[in-house]
Amino acid sequence: MHRVEATIFAASEPVDREMLARIVGKSCSIDLLIDDIREELRGRPYDLVSVAGGWKHLTRPAYADAIRAAVGGNGKTTDLTQSEVLVLMCIGYFQPITRAELSSFFGKEISRDFIGHLRGAGLIASGPRSPTAGAPYTYVTTKEFLLEFGLDTLRDLPDFESLEDAGLLSKEKLLAGQMPTTFANNAENDPDGDSLDGG
Repeated sequence: MHRVEATIFAASEPVDREMLARIVGKSCSIDLLIDDIREELRGRPYDLVSVAGGWKHLTRPAYADAIRAAVGGNGKTTDLTQSEVLVLMCIGYFQPITRAELSSFFGKEISRDFIGHLRGAGLIASGPRSPTAGAPYTYVTTKEFLLEFGLDTLRDLPDFESLEDAGLLSKEKLLAGQMPTTFANNAENDPDGDSLDGG
């Protein structure tokens, strides 16, 4: 158990099941070991979290303010505008997706610079070429996206059907330029809202 915990502690990236199996052997139950480690960490300021397809030691959210006050934030954390979060949300749910489809969601052009910024942050990558005319590039989320939002897999995103049932999202309406009012207002009121155009 201590070898597993030490390996995860020392790793800069989430450690996956395959790596842990090499340490303890394939016959050992990784899930039981993880449960035992998490039980020992109960009440500690950090936990062992399943994220981005592996496990990683992360501080508990209750201590975020103290950490920010002490060290000024983690250099790896990406400061995202509300517009960037909305675009990432659309990519997360509808990937692979083209820049033109994203632009139709927001009713304004999503610039190459805007996409380049998200790519530069490592949150998105190029996906397969679209089968539509001109075969434009599509975009998909990355492992860094999962890490940034504390997700193990994309299945951990809020259930899309529930969001549709609540009237919050609909791909058909979004593609028709009918973004839900709350999202449209947020994008327009974003202090960096013109960043959709790369400015």
